[in-house]
Amino acid sequence: MSASQPVVAPAAGARTRMTMIQALRSAMDLMLGRDANVVVYGEDVGYFGGVFRVTEGLQAKHGRARVFDAPISEGGIVGTAIGMAAYGLRPVVEIQFADYSYPAYDQIVSEAARLRYRSAGDFVAPITIRMPCGGGIYGGQTHSQSPEVLYTHVCGLRTVMPSNPYDAKGLLISAIECEDPVIFLEPKRLYNGPFDGHHDRPLVPWSKHPRSEVPDGYYTVPLESATVQRAGSDLTVLAYGTMVYVAEAAAAETGIDAEIIDLRSLWPLDLDTIVESVKKTGRCVVVHEATRSSGFGAELVSLVQEHCFFHLEAPIERVTGWDTPYPHAQEWAYFPGPARLGAAMRRAMET
Repeated sequence: MSASQPVVAPAAGARTRMTMIQALRSAMDLMLGRDANVVVYGEDVGYFGGVFRVTEGLQAKHGRARVFDAPISEGGIVGTAIGMAAYGLRPVVEIQFADYSYPAYDQIVSEAARLRYRSAGDFVAPITIRMPCGGGIYGGQTHSQSPEVLYTHVCGLRTVMPSNPYDAKGLLISAIECEDPVIFLEPKRLYNGPFDGHHDRPLVPWSKHPRSEVPDGYYTVPLESATVQRAGSDLTVLAYGTMVYVAEAAAAETGIDAEIIDLRSLWPLDLDTIVESVKKTGRCVVVHEATRSSGFGAELVSLVQEHCFFHLEAPIERVTGWDTPYPHAQEWAYFPGPARLGAAMRRAMET
């Protein structure tokens, strides 16, 4: 892995309230303009602008040689990106849904992740692989998966998941500039607004959230950094993606003064921020949308146990999806909402 990149603050200038879709598009637009080696492609990415319209307008602005459509072949998309990257380009490829990344898994794991090591540093793979992930959109088993742990397990990959427009743009710029392959997971339920797990309430647009104010120009968010989403003293909640807003809702509904850590970068992990928080609060709850067994939460629980054992006042709680395929009919029974998370937070406080 290359060294982590320093924060580059945005220059003073215009800021625009953006959705996550607009922020991601802004990052790619900016990098296509700054670096002639950046190319963007994937299924329906060019003329159509992507299934979620994240790349809309980029082909018209930057041309068909820089932003283009690919055949329906995830292995081919990633395989060609590896060849491009080895010879100096910086491909930003889109897998239409994270669920579709499995045909490309061998290319990602056996080739992209190993290239730097296998070549003793002669070649690198500066590839960004964008994948919409997670549920909450009634997509069922083949459009709702959260496969992050499959990538955090692989040496040579970086895995990130932004939860808001500001981080989305800054992290994507950092990913494109990184010399390592980056798995860039985008919670699709957050594309147009924060979601707290209450599916029966009206959508809150990003325009009403402070993290939607995004600089128009260049800035970066470090790939190995977590952030304190909400400061608190009672317990620590480790969350990422959509679960950040579920955690905020659970804290508000339980009245527990929870410190919520938005991991942002799943691997490499900002362990210092986690340890500092848990040592302060003495209690920890881990939450993620992916299935429970061997999920990324198990790694987080283990790290907290290893580094914070003598500061813990209660067993670490874990709230996750269930060990089943993501269901069509019972989505909200599967989705870890504020009620389930709030119950875990109460248990941690009662011990």
